This record gives sequence, structure tokens and C-alpha cells, in this order.
Amino acid sequence: MIAQPFDQDPPDDEDFPAGDDGTAETEIVVICPHCGEANELSLDAGGGSLQEYVEDCAVCCRPWRVTVRYDAAGSAEVFTEPLED
Repeated sequence: MIAQPFDQDPPDDEDFPAGDDGTAETEIVVICPHCGEANELSLDAGGGSLQEYVEDCAVCCRPWRVTVRYDAAGSAEVFTEPLED
């Protein structure tokens, strides 16, 4: 069965981890776990308070797993770990 738009709970403020001022972090600099170079990541709070995805380093092109956790204030904790090629 395909859900119709009216069958789904529409997104509201509870679905997005924004801080007290209604904002959440949208960019962060992380260090590649392979080569040690800085990489800037764009963050999307609309993806939920806990997110995991794979990103390739902009310098060495090797993949790493990114884990993003938003707290109630909208601050993001970002962790990276290497993936084997």
C-alpha cells in the first residue's frame, strides 16, 4: 500500500532538532581519519537527531563513516571513523 500524503504525520517542530533559538548547526569541520586533513561538512538537522552516512575525504578520497547526533539545544556532535577500502 502506498501512503497518501494525508495518511502521513506531517513534519513539525518536534521532527527537527533545533536549539532554543530555532536554529541548529549546519556546517562543521572534521578531520579525515585516514589522512588527517580538515574537511568541511554540511549538516542537515532535518535528517533527524541521529544520522549515519558515508562521506569521502575531499583530499585523499578515502571513505569514512560520519555519525551526527543533535542535542536538545541544536548542537551537533560529529564523529568520523575510517571505512576499509
